[in-house]
Amino acid sequence: MQDLIPPATEPTIRVVAMPTDTNPAGDIFGGWLMSQMDLAAGTIAARVSKGRASTVSVDKIQFHQPVTVGDEVSFYAELVKIGRTSMRIHVRVWSRARHQEDSKPVTEGVFTFVALDENARPRPVQPDA
Repeated sequence: MQDLIPPATEPTIRVVAMPTDTNPAGDIFGGWLMSQMDLAAGTIAARVSKGRASTVSVDKIQFHQPVTVGDEVSFYAELVKIGRTSMRIHVRVWSRARHQEDSKPVTEGVFTFVALDENARPRPVQPDA
């Protein structure tokens, strides 16, 4: 499990979990969390590659605790590796009840992106390198 203190950096994205994002048990649907994680990782991939990038794999997703409706959910994305055409990005997710100050770690995973050219073919992440 991840640290019990949220990262000191600003989150890549932050959203409020809404009732339409729930599963049949009333918690926030894991697929919604994964989708938001992909958006956060994609933000980093686009900035690092300075262009289009596409998700090619997701691994090590761990759901630590449920997220509830109304929680403010913060997604922290961090570049952990750059390959010739690929980037691995670790995303950590924290939630905070709207009426509280304390956050808790809820989910984390690693997303791999590939930088793409104008023909949707892999291209070097850092063309100068």
